[in-house]
Amino acid sequence: MTQSHWTSRRARVVAVGVGAGLLIPVLAAATPAAAATPTVSCTSAKAGLAAKLKKDITAALANRKGTVAVGLYDRTTKTTCTLRATSAYDSASTVKVTVLATLLWDAKKHNRTLTTRESTLAKAMITKSDNTATSTLWKQLTLTKIKGFLSAAGMTQTKPGANNYWGLTQETVTDEQKLLKLVTAKNTVLSDNSRAYILKLMNQVISSQRWGTPSGAPSGVTVHVKNGWLQRSTHGWRVHSLGTFNGGGHDYMMSVLTQDNSTMSYGITTIQGVAKAIHKDLA
Repeated sequence: MTQSHWTSRRARVVAVGVGAGLLIPVLAAATPAAAATPTVSCTSAKAGLAAKLKKDITAALANRKGTVAVGLYDRTTKTTCTLRATSAYDSASTVKVTVLATLLWDAKKHNRTLTTRESTLAKAMITKSDNTATSTLWKQLTLTKIKGFLSAAGMTQTKPGANNYWGLTQETVTDEQKLLKLVTAKNTVLSDNSRAYILKLMNQVISSQRWGTPSGAPSGVTVHVKNGWLQRSTHGWRVHSLGTFNGGGHDYMMSVLTQDNSTMSYGITTIQGVAKAIHKDLA
Protein backbone atom coordinates (compact mmCIF):
# COMPACT_ATOMS: atom_id res chain seq x y z
CA MET A 1 0.00 0.00 0.00
CA THR A 2 1.48 3.35 -0.94
CA GLN A 3 1.48 6.36 1.32
CA SER A 4 0.92 8.80 -1.53
CA HIS A 5 -2.84 8.31 -1.35
CA TRP A 6 -2.93 9.95 2.06
CA THR A 7 0.03 12.27 2.25
CA SER A 8 -1.00 14.86 -0.27
CA ARG A 9 -1.27 18.36 1.07
CA ARG A 10 -4.98 18.40 0.41
CA ALA A 11 -5.49 15.26 2.48
CA ARG A 12 -3.62 16.84 5.36
CA VAL A 13 -5.71 19.98 5.21
CA VAL A 14 -8.94 18.00 5.17
CA ALA A 15 -7.62 15.76 7.92
CA VAL A 16 -6.98 18.69 10.22
CA GLY A 17 -10.58 19.75 9.75
CA VAL A 18 -11.85 16.24 10.40
CA GLY A 19 -9.71 15.81 13.50
CA ALA A 20 -10.59 19.18 14.92
CA GLY A 21 -14.27 18.61 14.36
CA LEU A 22 -14.51 15.10 15.75
CA LEU A 23 -11.68 14.32 18.14
CA ILE A 24 -11.36 17.36 20.36
CA PRO A 25 -14.97 17.60 21.61
CA VAL A 26 -15.01 13.87 22.38
CA LEU A 27 -11.77 14.01 24.35
CA ALA A 28 -12.67 17.22 26.11
CA ALA A 29 -15.96 15.77 27.26
CA ALA A 30 -14.58 12.41 28.32
CA THR A 31 -11.26 13.29 29.91
CA PRO A 32 -10.84 15.43 33.04
CA ALA A 33 -7.95 17.91 32.95
CA ALA A 34 -5.74 15.84 35.25
CA ALA A 35 -6.75 12.41 33.95
CA ALA A 36 -4.55 9.49 34.91
CA THR A 37 -3.04 7.35 32.15
CA PRO A 38 -5.70 4.80 31.19
CA THR A 39 -5.07 1.25 32.34
CA VAL A 40 -5.92 -2.12 30.82
CA SER A 41 -9.23 -3.50 32.09
CA CYS A 42 -10.11 -7.21 31.80
CA THR A 43 -12.96 -9.50 32.87
CA SER A 44 -13.23 -13.26 32.40
CA ALA A 45 -15.33 -16.27 33.37
CA LYS A 46 -12.10 -18.27 33.67
CA ALA A 47 -10.42 -17.97 37.06
CA GLY A 48 -7.19 -15.97 37.03
CA LEU A 49 -7.26 -15.18 33.31
CA ALA A 50 -8.36 -11.53 33.58
CA ALA A 51 -5.57 -10.70 36.03
CA LYS A 52 -2.99 -12.49 33.89
CA LEU A 53 -4.05 -10.71 30.70
CA LYS A 54 -4.11 -7.31 32.42
CA LYS A 55 -0.59 -7.90 33.77
CA ASP A 56 0.85 -9.21 30.48
CA ILE A 57 -0.72 -6.61 28.17
CA THR A 58 0.42 -3.86 30.54
CA ALA A 59 3.94 -5.34 30.56
CA ALA A 60 3.98 -5.55 26.75
CA LEU A 61 3.25 -1.81 26.56
CA ALA A 62 5.45 -0.74 29.48
CA ASN A 63 8.40 0.60 27.50
CA ARG A 64 6.60 1.50 24.26
CA LYS A 65 6.11 5.06 23.09
CA GLY A 66 2.94 5.98 21.23
CA THR A 67 -0.77 5.89 22.02
CA VAL A 68 -2.30 2.42 21.97
CA ALA A 69 -5.91 1.21 22.14
CA VAL A 70 -6.67 -2.48 22.66
CA GLY A 71 -9.80 -4.60 22.43
CA LEU A 72 -10.00 -8.35 23.07
CA TYR A 73 -13.00 -10.65 23.20
CA ASP A 74 -12.81 -14.42 23.66
CA ARG A 75 -16.14 -16.24 23.33
CA THR A 76 -14.75 -19.48 24.75
CA THR A 77 -13.83 -18.08 28.18
CA LYS A 78 -16.14 -15.02 28.04
CA THR A 79 -13.10 -12.79 28.38
CA THR A 80 -12.95 -9.09 27.49
CA CYS A 81 -10.01 -6.68 27.72
CA THR A 82 -10.02 -3.00 26.82
CA LEU A 83 -7.63 -0.05 26.78
CA ARG A 84 -8.67 3.37 25.43
CA ALA A 85 -11.69 1.60 23.91
CA THR A 86 -13.53 4.81 23.01
CA SER A 87 -10.56 6.88 21.76
CA ALA A 88 -10.92 7.77 18.06
CA TYR A 89 -8.18 7.02 15.52
CA ASP A 90 -7.81 7.65 11.78
CA SER A 91 -8.79 4.25 10.38
CA ALA A 92 -6.29 4.01 7.54
CA SER A 93 -6.95 0.70 5.73
CA THR A 94 -8.74 -1.09 8.58
CA VAL A 95 -11.93 0.65 7.33
CA LYS A 96 -11.79 -1.69 4.33
CA VAL A 97 -13.49 -4.41 6.38
CA THR A 98 -16.34 -1.96 7.02
CA VAL A 99 -16.51 -1.12 3.30
CA LEU A 100 -16.82 -4.81 2.40
CA ALA A 101 -19.40 -5.42 5.13
CA THR A 102 -21.43 -2.45 3.84
CA LEU A 103 -21.30 -3.79 0.28
CA LEU A 104 -22.55 -7.22 1.40
CA TRP A 105 -25.18 -5.76 3.75
CA ASP A 106 -26.55 -3.61 0.94
CA ALA A 107 -26.54 -6.49 -1.55
CA LYS A 108 -28.46 -8.63 0.94
CA LYS A 109 -31.09 -5.88 1.32
CA HIS A 110 -31.60 -5.94 -2.45
CA ASN A 111 -31.59 -9.74 -2.54
CA ARG A 112 -28.65 -9.94 -4.91
CA THR A 113 -25.14 -11.41 -5.00
CA LEU A 114 -22.02 -9.39 -5.75
CA THR A 115 -21.20 -8.80 -9.41
CA THR A 116 -17.95 -10.17 -10.83
CA ARG A 117 -16.59 -6.63 -10.82
CA GLU A 118 -17.50 -6.10 -7.17
CA SER A 119 -15.93 -9.42 -6.18
CA THR A 120 -12.70 -8.51 -7.97
CA LEU A 121 -12.58 -5.11 -6.26
CA ALA A 122 -13.40 -6.62 -2.85
CA LYS A 123 -10.66 -9.21 -3.13
CA ALA A 124 -8.04 -6.62 -4.11
CA MET A 125 -9.22 -4.29 -1.31
CA ILE A 126 -8.88 -6.87 1.46
CA THR A 127 -6.11 -9.25 0.36
CA LYS A 128 -3.73 -6.60 -1.05
CA SER A 129 -5.13 -3.48 0.65
CA ASP A 130 -5.67 -1.93 -2.79
CA ASN A 131 -6.57 1.77 -2.39
CA THR A 132 -7.98 2.28 -5.89
CA ALA A 133 -10.41 -0.62 -5.45
CA THR A 134 -11.44 0.80 -2.07
CA SER A 135 -12.08 4.27 -3.51
CA THR A 136 -14.20 2.75 -6.29
CA LEU A 137 -16.37 0.81 -3.83
CA TRP A 138 -16.59 3.74 -1.38
CA LYS A 139 -17.91 6.05 -4.12
CA GLN A 140 -20.30 3.36 -5.39
CA LEU A 141 -21.75 2.80 -1.92
CA THR A 142 -22.05 6.50 -0.98
CA LEU A 143 -21.94 7.85 2.57
CA THR A 144 -25.66 7.17 2.95
CA LYS A 145 -25.21 3.40 2.65
CA ILE A 146 -22.03 3.36 4.75
CA LYS A 147 -23.82 5.26 7.53
CA GLY A 148 -26.77 2.88 7.11
CA PHE A 149 -24.55 -0.12 7.75
CA LEU A 150 -22.84 1.55 10.72
CA SER A 151 -26.27 2.22 12.22
CA ALA A 152 -27.44 -1.37 11.63
CA ALA A 153 -24.19 -2.68 13.17
CA GLY A 154 -24.49 -0.42 16.23
CA MET A 155 -21.13 1.18 15.35
CA THR A 156 -22.17 4.55 16.75
CA GLN A 157 -18.61 5.79 17.40
CA THR A 158 -17.45 5.47 13.77
CA LYS A 159 -17.50 8.61 11.60
CA PRO A 160 -16.87 8.05 7.86
CA GLY A 161 -14.16 10.19 6.28
CA ALA A 162 -15.45 13.22 4.34
CA ASN A 163 -14.83 13.96 0.63
CA ASN A 164 -14.00 10.31 -0.16
CA TYR A 165 -11.05 10.30 2.27
CA TRP A 166 -12.05 6.89 3.59
CA GLY A 167 -8.69 6.45 5.37
CA LEU A 168 -9.56 9.38 7.62
CA THR A 169 -12.67 7.63 8.94
CA GLN A 170 -12.68 7.97 12.73
CA GLU A 171 -12.92 4.60 14.45
CA THR A 172 -12.65 3.19 17.96
CA VAL A 173 -11.69 -0.19 19.40
CA THR A 174 -15.26 -0.54 20.72
CA ASP A 175 -16.72 -0.33 17.21
CA GLU A 176 -14.05 -2.46 15.54
CA GLN A 177 -14.75 -5.20 18.08
CA LYS A 178 -18.49 -4.90 17.32
CA LEU A 179 -17.64 -5.38 13.64
CA LEU A 180 -15.46 -8.43 14.30
CA LYS A 181 -18.19 -9.94 16.48
CA LEU A 182 -20.67 -9.52 13.61
CA VAL A 183 -18.28 -11.14 11.16
CA THR A 184 -17.61 -14.15 13.42
CA ALA A 185 -21.08 -15.14 14.71
CA LYS A 186 -24.61 -15.49 13.35
CA ASN A 187 -26.58 -12.22 13.36
CA THR A 188 -29.32 -10.37 11.49
CA VAL A 189 -27.05 -7.72 9.92
CA LEU A 190 -24.80 -9.94 7.80
CA SER A 191 -25.85 -13.24 6.20
CA ASP A 192 -23.86 -16.40 6.94
CA ASN A 193 -22.57 -16.33 3.35
CA SER A 194 -21.45 -12.71 3.74
CA ARG A 195 -19.63 -13.48 6.98
CA ALA A 196 -17.90 -16.47 5.42
CA TYR A 197 -16.83 -14.35 2.45
CA ILE A 198 -15.32 -11.61 4.64
CA LEU A 199 -13.42 -14.18 6.72
CA LYS A 200 -12.22 -15.99 3.58
CA LEU A 201 -10.68 -12.78 2.20
CA MET A 202 -9.18 -11.83 5.58
CA ASN A 203 -7.59 -15.28 5.64
CA GLN A 204 -6.09 -14.69 2.17
CA VAL A 205 -4.25 -11.44 2.95
CA ILE A 206 -0.84 -11.47 1.24
CA SER A 207 2.11 -12.58 3.36
CA SER A 208 3.75 -9.14 3.55
CA GLN A 209 0.60 -7.78 5.23
CA ARG A 210 0.04 -10.58 7.75
CA TRP A 211 1.85 -8.79 10.60
CA GLY A 212 0.23 -7.46 13.77
CA THR A 213 -2.45 -9.32 15.68
CA PRO A 214 -1.58 -12.77 14.17
CA SER A 215 1.85 -12.61 15.82
CA GLY A 216 2.16 -15.54 18.24
CA ALA A 217 -1.14 -17.18 17.23
CA PRO A 218 -1.27 -20.90 18.12
CA SER A 219 -0.51 -23.27 15.23
CA GLY A 220 -3.95 -24.92 15.14
CA VAL A 221 -5.85 -21.63 14.86
CA THR A 222 -7.20 -20.13 11.62
CA VAL A 223 -6.12 -16.49 11.28
CA HIS A 224 -8.10 -13.65 9.66
CA VAL A 225 -6.42 -10.23 9.58
CA LYS A 226 -6.74 -6.71 8.17
CA ASN A 227 -4.15 -4.06 8.90
CA GLY A 228 -3.87 -0.33 8.31
CA TRP A 229 -0.97 2.12 8.23
CA LEU A 230 -0.82 5.82 7.53
CA GLN A 231 1.69 8.58 8.20
CA ARG A 232 0.53 12.14 8.80
CA SER A 233 2.08 15.39 9.95
CA THR A 234 0.36 15.15 13.34
CA HIS A 235 0.58 12.02 15.54
CA GLY A 236 3.16 10.40 13.23
CA TRP A 237 2.38 6.90 12.03
CA ARG A 238 -1.00 5.29 12.67
CA VAL A 239 -0.50 1.52 12.62
CA HIS A 240 -3.51 -0.73 13.28
CA SER A 241 -4.33 -4.44 13.21
CA LEU A 242 -7.66 -6.31 13.37
CA GLY A 243 -7.63 -10.08 13.78
CA THR A 244 -9.99 -12.98 14.48
CA PHE A 245 -8.80 -16.44 15.51
CA ASN A 246 -10.72 -19.71 15.65
CA GLY A 247 -10.08 -23.44 15.88
CA GLY A 248 -8.67 -25.86 18.43
CA GLY A 249 -11.25 -24.82 21.01
CA HIS A 250 -10.59 -21.11 20.49
CA ASP A 251 -12.81 -18.29 19.21
CA TYR A 252 -11.47 -14.80 19.85
CA MET A 253 -10.81 -11.46 18.20
CA MET A 254 -8.66 -8.44 18.87
CA SER A 255 -8.27 -4.89 17.64
CA VAL A 256 -5.11 -2.88 18.31
CA LEU A 257 -5.05 0.76 17.14
CA THR A 258 -1.92 2.89 17.56
CA GLN A 259 -0.67 6.37 16.72
CA ASP A 260 2.27 8.64 17.64
CA ASN A 261 4.65 5.98 16.26
CA SER A 262 8.03 7.20 14.96
CA THR A 263 7.99 4.64 12.13
CA MET A 264 5.63 2.04 10.72
CA SER A 265 7.85 -0.79 11.97
CA TYR A 266 7.84 0.66 15.51
CA GLY A 267 4.03 0.52 15.52
CA ILE A 268 4.05 -3.05 14.20
CA THR A 269 6.44 -4.13 16.99
CA THR A 270 4.15 -2.56 19.61
CA ILE A 271 1.08 -4.37 18.24
CA GLN A 272 2.92 -7.68 18.02
CA GLY A 273 4.07 -7.43 21.63
CA VAL A 274 0.44 -7.08 22.74
CA ALA A 275 -0.72 -9.87 20.39
CA LYS A 276 1.93 -12.34 21.60
CA ALA A 277 0.93 -11.77 25.23
CA ILE A 278 -2.78 -12.30 24.41
CA HIS A 279 -2.25 -15.46 22.31
CA LYS A 280 0.02 -16.96 24.98
CA ASP A 281 -2.43 -16.29 27.83
CA LEU A 282 -5.49 -17.58 25.93
CA ALA A 283 -3.68 -20.71 24.75
